[in-house]
Amino acid sequence: MSSAEAALASQSASEPGSESESRSVVRLVDIRSTPLDASEAIAAVEDDAAGGLTVFVGTVRNHDSSRPVSHLEYSQHPTALDRLREVTDAVAGRHPVTGVAAIHRVGRLDVGDVAVVVAAAAAHRGQAFEAARDLIDDLKATVPIWKHQVFADGDEEWVGLP
Repeated sequence: MSSAEAALASQSASEPGSESESRSVVRLVDIRSTPLDASEAIAAVEDDAAGGLTVFVGTVRNHDSSRPVSHLEYSQHPTALDRLREVTDAVAGRHPVTGVAAIHRVGRLDVGDVAVVVAAAAAHRGQAFEAARDLIDDLKATVPIWKHQVFADGDEEWVGLP
């Protein structure tokens, strides 16, 4: 992984004595302007102690309610990456996970482009599902990344502003 993708040292894995115990639970945290690939997040959280791995991939859809969407433009506050790190650390602390990852894209995204990827691995599938859901919900609610939605008719709106 590059330095921008470097895993964060936060907590040890919850399975004592496992090889992953010495690895950081928060494996990948990034905000970038280049296309995202879910396989990167999967590879980051894979762990022999994990019996379940859950991935959420958020994509740009072609509509909002009944209005056709042309494209989105995501922008970030300068503190967004720090906040995303805090969110992943907090989720890792609330759930018995062996690995978590979160990547969000900024810039112009067209319909079908991947906007966000989160992944969580844990000893059991339910734990992985719960952690991934918590991670995406907390990310969307608290990380200062804003969506500028452009509709097919040229109208536009901002979503997620404070």
